[in-house]
Amino acid sequence: MPPPPPVRRFTVAVTGHRSTHSAFPDDHLSIRADFEEIFAAIDRAAPPASSAAARPGLATTRLHTLFSDGIDQIAANMALDRGWELVSPLPFGRALNAAINAQPLSAGDARAILAGERARDADVRARVAAIDALADRARLFELADQDATITALFLAMLDAPDDFAQAQFFGLESGRRAGLAAHILVEQSDLVIAYWDGLSTANVGGTGHTVATALNLGAPVLWIDPARPRDWRILHAPESLVDCASEATRKQGFSELAEIVRMSIEPLGADPGTIARAAGEGAIIEGPFATEHWRERSDWRYHAYRRVEALFGGGLKRRLGSVVQRYERPDAIARGSGAPILAAVENLPGGDMTLAQRIADEVLFRFAWADGIAAHLSDRYRAGMTVNFVLGSLAITSGVSYLPFFDVEFKWLFASVEITLLAWIILNTVRGQRQRLHGRWFETRRVAEYLRHSPLLLALGVARPVGRWPRGTDTSWPEAYARNALRDVGLPIARVGKAYLAAVLAMLRDHHVAPQRAYHETKASRLERVHAGLDHLAEGLFVAAVVSVATYLVLASLNALGGLDEETLRHAAKYFTVLGVVLPTLGGAIAGIRYFGDFERFAAISEVTAEKLSLIEARIDLLMAAPVDRLEYSSVAELIHATDEVVVEEIENWQSVFSGKRISVPV
Repeated sequence: MPPPPPVRRFTVAVTGHRSTHSAFPDDHLSIRADFEEIFAAIDRAAPPASSAAARPGLATTRLHTLFSDGIDQIAANMALDRGWELVSPLPFGRALNAAINAQPLSAGDARAILAGERARDADVRARVAAIDALADRARLFELADQDATITALFLAMLDAPDDFAQAQFFGLESGRRAGLAAHILVEQSDLVIAYWDGLSTANVGGTGHTVATALNLGAPVLWIDPARPRDWRILHAPESLVDCASEATRKQGFSELAEIVRMSIEPLGADPGTIARAAGEGAIIEGPFATEHWRERSDWRYHAYRRVEALFGGGLKRRLGSVVQRYERPDAIARGSGAPILAAVENLPGGDMTLAQRIADEVLFRFAWADGIAAHLSDRYRAGMTVNFVLGSLAITSGVSYLPFFDVEFKWLFASVEITLLAWIILNTVRGQRQRLHGRWFETRRVAEYLRHSPLLLALGVARPVGRWPRGTDTSWPEAYARNALRDVGLPIARVGKAYLAAVLAMLRDHHVAPQRAYHETKASRLERVHAGLDHLAEGLFVAAVVSVATYLVLASLNALGGLDEETLRHAAKYFTVLGVVLPTLGGAIAGIRYFGDFERFAAISEVTAEKLSLIEARIDLLMAAPVDRLEYSSVAELIHATDEVVVEEIENWQSVFSGKRISVPV
């Protein structure tokens, strides 16, 4: 059975001013009214699971926020009231986050909160209680790797309230941490709602900075101006900040908001009529893999391309050996090739004990399914074109090969063979085009490659922002499929400390970067040999054709000079005619296979990919050689982002090579 389509959910982030900000209104009810209107619009487009209007396969809306006093807490409580899921990427560990956001005026109260005790100040106690109440009901991803440094700066600032330098040090470092958390918040969300006065984006970790980050990452921002909250609008690009008035106003924004939600949650590949019928019947819409048949091994009928690689890309044993490929069963991958990385995820210090199982169920199972189907479709598509080139050369050969052996009255036998081979080519081509072998291979391979390295992203809470996913040449469902699968897993419930970061670094190197670098180095070397072997064979056949024609001309000259009788020349001419046709035809077929396979460019792509991964591996080694206490979340996340970019760039380069090489007749 194919894996069910990933659960679809709309994810939204909220950022806004603290209650102490000058733009924060005195009337909290007006803020709630503004958010109530927006949240209700989201629920209409993505109804909650408890609703009668809920769409099949649609999960509860998820809200990300940082729990700061003010807009964050108001939105978080409203989301919980609606039954939404609440997730927070905290910029600090839970205790330190509560201590900082409680805004104590004395170091004594700060130390009490950090120790889990009651603060003396009643207002501080109330703020701590509000934060804890939300934290108890949320999934927390705590960036605690710099807690010791931040705690020292925080207490030093409170111990010396008149020391501007201490306050500045703390402000800069805590702002940088808030900026990291905000970056995660944006990456994990389809839409960012910002309650912001629009004045500045310079304060790192502040609302304006988060808005700028979101727009730079391609995430849409629903901007509520406290001075005109009813005239909210949706921004789509960094340039929108130059002239926000040019963007759609609130009246236009509701339809645009509904469209953003709809594009995020629509079933993959389903038309509106199918969606409506399924919603009415409570049915589950099948995903794009529903019609694909998974196989345990490759089919010998589609091994032509594999055999070409084996003949020209390996030693004697490989050339003559079996080219059958066995695919790893999706229900066995967690105990097979996926077991080491799942064990590493499970053993992350302070990690989410359920994360490994969620990765196995939601990611690795789908990866194995997509990988096996993509490999099968690749065999069928590439073997089809390889066979077409071979059949084309055989058709021409069969059409002339009667000459040395039979009279013209027997030509019909050879012509019958020729027309049969040509018909085979046409049938092969039509079937490949009707079955969309080229497109289906592209689509399933993209899914597999997006999911291959995703356990590393999930372990560190890293995601590709909604605006940074690549676009396919014809379809975009593979990107949506992978994004939905990863979004469903979401941020782990984890406390990210130094040991956690060190373990993720080792995972990144040992379970992806190093193996993939070695794979691409081997692949590049093999494909270069295949290209060179085919090139030499095609050249050899061309040279043989030249030698054949030249030999005939020598014999004709001898005949003219009386050194060769006419009958011998006439008999030899038939053989040389066949050779003059067959040799260039075979050479052309070999050159066609070489052109179609584009082994040289694929080797170059793998070589470049290996070089990029080698640089990342060297950077990982530098970090791992340093003392563990020097590790920071930002450094490790940057390496995972860099690895993700290498994966996407390779997919795009691969597509650019093969996108125009659809199965066709070899002419």
